[in-house]
Amino acid sequence: DVKPRIADESADKNRIWKLTEINEPSQCRSLRLPDNLTAMRVSRLMYTNSGLAILALAANAVHKLWKWQRNDRNLTGKATASVGPQLWQPPSGILMANDNGDTNPEDAVPCFALSKNDSYVMSASGGKISLFNMMTFKTMTTFMSPPPAATFLAFHPQDNNIIAIGMEDSSIQIYNVRVDEVKTKLKGHQKKITGLAFSNVLNVLVSSGADSQLCVWSTDGWEKQTTKYLQIPAGRASAPLADTRVQFHQDQIHLLAVHETQIAIYEAPKLECLKQWVPREASGPITHATYSCDSQSIYVSFEDGSVGVLTASTLRLRCRINPTSYLPTNSSSRVYPLVIAAHPSEPNQFALGLTDGGVYILEPLESEGKWGTSPPLENGAGPSTTSGAASSDQPQR
Repeated sequence: DVKPRIADESADKNRIWKLTEINEPSQCRSLRLPDNLTAMRVSRLMYTNSGLAILALAANAVHKLWKWQRNDRNLTGKATASVGPQLWQPPSGILMANDNGDTNPEDAVPCFALSKNDSYVMSASGGKISLFNMMTFKTMTTFMSPPPAATFLAFHPQDNNIIAIGMEDSSIQIYNVRVDEVKTKLKGHQKKITGLAFSNVLNVLVSSGADSQLCVWSTDGWEKQTTKYLQIPAGRASAPLADTRVQFHQDQIHLLAVHETQIAIYEAPKLECLKQWVPREASGPITHATYSCDSQSIYVSFEDGSVGVLTASTLRLRCRINPTSYLPTNSSSRVYPLVIAAHPSEPNQFALGLTDGGVYILEPLESEGKWGTSPPLENGAGPSTTSGAASSDQPQR
């Protein structure tokens, strides 16, 4: 058992801060969402913008939608770990399934994006892109036959008819759905696109690719403004085509970049790297990460099945949720989260999509209200001392 990190505050020797470790099911609220459809690993996961439902895209190109009912036990009708939802299907019984063309599901890069009003989902699993009606599950239209296949999708925040499509061939196509035409094609990456994020405040699109590169594009004329490579930590091997994901902070200026070796915070549009956090080796690679809805925390999932909660402003780990707290103990195979999604209005709630097809919601106990406490700020005392093997859980300046 790794001893917890202890930050030694020179100013206050008596109050010793400890990393919160959650090991038992009794230490948090968790719920596995009910599912009678084929279990296939969860490739993509998101809450609807209203917070009333969760949408998953499995590796077999089928979408699953869970909806919560408003009732005495759940007055808001929003997603919660305290009350189970229904796996929702329209009366017709049709499945919302992507065209996967001739792609082997193992090779496809699934991607999806949801319109602002939750009415439509745009999605692809290696074949054509489909636009689905979320109420009826009907396919409204399909477009962009591969090759190249779409690998990441994002709606333009000011105009839901315009979408940015990251492609397998490393280009980004700016496409107008209503008139069915590509407005422009952005070229700057060397490998497939693995992330796209728009900033409303800066009027830019940030892209990330399997080339570990970040690019900033102006949304006014679509010219490239900046480009930066991730700093891969010394001594850390990384898969040659590891994904890099990007997400804007609530302030629309700070940018979270997620790679299997690190979490980094950049300031757009110049992409100065402000902070970098490298996990301890024992957790295995990072599989995914996301800001909480208030951007105060970052939830990070790992290949060992654990989830870390970082304080976003300092990139300090404050809570580690171990798989023993939410996964059944009889699981013989190695199960871990591939994707993590944050509830849009409950900052302490997140959902996990697992390798075995399961989707879980996790929340702290009501008596706790949040995941751990932030470590005290170091007041010029240099880096806090750490004990045990977790010393690389330190943010790097």
